[in-house]
Amino acid sequence: MELEELQATWSKMSQELEKQKKLTNEIIMKMTQDRYQKKFSKLRNFETIGAIIGYFLVGLILFNFGKLDTWYLRLSGVVTIVFFTLLPTIVLRTLARIQNLSLIKGTYRDILAKYTREKNRLLRLQQVGIGLSLILMPIIFLGTAKIIAGKNVFLIEIETKVWIGLSVVALLSILVSLWGYRSYKRVTNSAELLLKDLED
Repeated sequence: MELEELQATWSKMSQELEKQKKLTNEIIMKMTQDRYQKKFSKLRNFETIGAIIGYFLVGLILFNFGKLDTWYLRLSGVVTIVFFTLLPTIVLRTLARIQNLSLIKGTYRDILAKYTREKNRLLRLQQVGIGLSLILMPIIFLGTAKIIAGKNVFLIEIETKVWIGLSVVALLSILVSLWGYRSYKRVTNSAELLLKDLED
């Protein structure tokens, strides 16, 4: 009789330990999910602020589109509207997809594959955005200069101080873009290390 009681007690303790282990694993996974999502919060905040500024610029151009009185100024306005509408929207959606990746559903291998795919998409999107912003900067400048200053830059002589100012703005844009891309790389690499810790 004692042996049967001992076996029943042992079985009950094993079940309790298994429940505790499962509960502990769930808590660890939820904490890891929170840490993972927080890694992308700062990027999401910066991108949201950038998107708001971009959407404001789009509104400004739409409201003043009549001031763009030549074909090339209208083209500049359309390019600016498309660029500052599409790029921030796509970046925010991609960030949301990678940030909300579930670490609880699916196998470790599936989660890592999804993460790698989203990470590569996000970094590629950043590279395209940086390249396009540098290429389109003069085109965007045409329309915004006409709307803000009321001047067609092709019809006026631009002073040296304006060229210096534009050069400084271009240089700052390049530096901010590189800093932003490095931030994206740092955050995505850090999140990847967090995911790799789950394998242990």
